[in-house]
Amino acid sequence: MAPGSPAPALGQGDVFLTGASGFIGSHVLAALLAHGYRVRALVRGRDDLPSGVITVRGDLRAPATLLPALRGCRYIVHTAALYSFSPRDGTAIADVNVRGTQGLLEVARLAGIERSVVTSSSSALPPAKASRPVDERSWAAPRPGAVTYHSSKLLQERAALSATTPVITVLPTAPVGPGDHRPTPTGRIVVDLLRGRMPATLRGGMNVVAVEDVAEAHVLALERGAPRQRYIAGGVNLSLAELWRLIARAAGQRARVVQMPYVLAAAAAHADDLRVRLTGATPTVPLEGVHMGRLNMYSTSRRAMDELGYRPSSVGAAIERAVRWYREHGYAA
Repeated sequence: MAPGSPAPALGQGDVFLTGASGFIGSHVLAALLAHGYRVRALVRGRDDLPSGVITVRGDLRAPATLLPALRGCRYIVHTAALYSFSPRDGTAIADVNVRGTQGLLEVARLAGIERSVVTSSSSALPPAKASRPVDERSWAAPRPGAVTYHSSKLLQERAALSATTPVITVLPTAPVGPGDHRPTPTGRIVVDLLRGRMPATLRGGMNVVAVEDVAEAHVLALERGAPRQRYIAGGVNLSLAELWRLIARAAGQRARVVQMPYVLAAAAAHADDLRVRLTGATPTVPLEGVHMGRLNMYSTSRRAMDELGYRPSSVGAAIERAVRWYREHGYAA
């Protein structure tokens, strides 16, 4: 722990939470409430939040307007981000994810916030080399060109750790579990399988984690994290084929894994990208996803385990919860 930056007393103080209606953010909200924190939640629409949560209307693109709501809070947990693979959203992604984070942390300084936890992403990490998991000492290489979702998370985390207020970053890997209503790429595999589709996989891999563990990691980082440190909140490293088999097992279906050569997947992604640029439609084969799908995005959460007491749970059980949630909410055919 850095000198002069004691950990907060457990469960004491008001937390200003962004992204409370999102997949990770909703679980972070539940974890904060379970630990006894009072929460003010930034929302843009008419979100249904638990009783006792103070709702704050606002926009990260106008962070100065949030100053009155921040006064009286001790902490910020910033999970909000614009999540899109559409090329047309590049400017908005930069405005929300990068400049919005910078502005929020500057307002936090003016409001006297004691510490902030910012949700980064495993996309801010490089791929593993020789299947050796990476840790927080490694950074992804900057990506030239237009800002995309993945590149924005790298830029966001760099900006957050450069802020003049105490900041801790949490890097979730690929979260899975209930409440993934958009869904994320991992959730999309679950939905496709439940609907009888069998998407081909690439030869890469990723670290997969229960979303509830990611939420707990945020609270642990708030209470025990050292300012200006990064903490990977991960679970288990799996090849895409292994992940597919786990999902099929949880869904009670036969695991039939089809691997597609990268060159074919890239060709399909480029064709889809052209369609999206001409029509403004939503990507169905995102270039970003195909690029990441050939990489081994393996990482270790050893620092979070040693310094925060983080203990990841069963990913298989999290996948089962996700399957059950999708079926209960009508995502299955």
